[in-house]
Amino acid sequence: MHITKELIENTYNQISPWLRTTALDYSIELSEKTGVNVWLKKEYQQFTGSFKLRGALSCISQLNQAQKDAGVITASSGNHGLGVAMAGKITGTNVTVYLPENTSIVKLKALQYLNANVIVVDGDCLLAEQQAAKQAKEKGCYYVSPYNDPYVIAGQATLGMEIHQQLPNADAVFVSVGGGGLISGIGSYYNESQLETEQVTEKVTKIVGCWPENAQALLKCLEHGEVIEVEEQPTLSESTAGGVEPGSITFPIAQKVVDKCYTVSELEIGQAMYALGKYEREIVEGSAGVAMAALMQQADQYKGKDVVVVLCGKNIAFDKWLQVIKQHEDQ
Repeated sequence: MHITKELIENTYNQISPWLRTTALDYSIELSEKTGVNVWLKKEYQQFTGSFKLRGALSCISQLNQAQKDAGVITASSGNHGLGVAMAGKITGTNVTVYLPENTSIVKLKALQYLNANVIVVDGDCLLAEQQAAKQAKEKGCYYVSPYNDPYVIAGQATLGMEIHQQLPNADAVFVSVGGGGLISGIGSYYNESQLETEQVTEKVTKIVGCWPENAQALLKCLEHGEVIEVEEQPTLSESTAGGVEPGSITFPIAQKVVDKCYTVSELEIGQAMYALGKYEREIVEGSAGVAMAALMQQADQYKGKDVVVVLCGKNIAFDKWLQVIKQHEDQ
């Protein structure tokens, strides 16, 4: 299924009554310090604290009544599960969420508050996804993939549509990458709007993928030209951790839409989270720090350019955020 501009626009019209149009703010201090015109897309302002509600609403909204009555099953490190749980609440659909064992307690409690049925798996996010998909098949329920679903991607693409409307001539959009749903969606919108509608010979806005050095699953797959198993290490960017499902549609889309790829260290992620706290008074989770860290690392390459950094989520335990900030406040 091709993620067309028409599909994205129709998706936006369908789900926008339940979404916030999140702010795209110019950061005076970060722009001064980096020499880049830094625009922060504050998607952590979205309901449930991340972009994931977009894809979840898009997916569940297209189910028929029988499918909604049967309930849906999903897997998540937290943010996607919250999005699906909220979408279930909006649409009257029962939701079961499989979680990896390292899921943040903040996200776990929020899921329980939204009345989701939570099942914690003794393993990582990929194992949770595999078990959830297996249970969905056995029970005849719809499996809402965190990224491997065209309707989920179309929902995430509405974020790209918003950015394009708010800053039409952005030079680049920096996006943190896990399974690839967000960057596939944003990249698809820009590809469709720039290369097809405007019929330009070169993309005006570059789509930049950002990964933690400790969790590069989709990046390694792109480098190898196929989906492979990638060993990962613990990272502050919990929301982007985990392998890529074999046969995932995000892989060929990412091959097409991602223009640049950067990796950042755990130190750089923490420094970016500190910078956002100090200069913007914003609390964000590690995955949002990844995109900011990548721009800070590559600032010399984007001097004087208008660059959007997608701050994709804020769901981090406050004591953990404080630990990160304290590690960098005297540097």
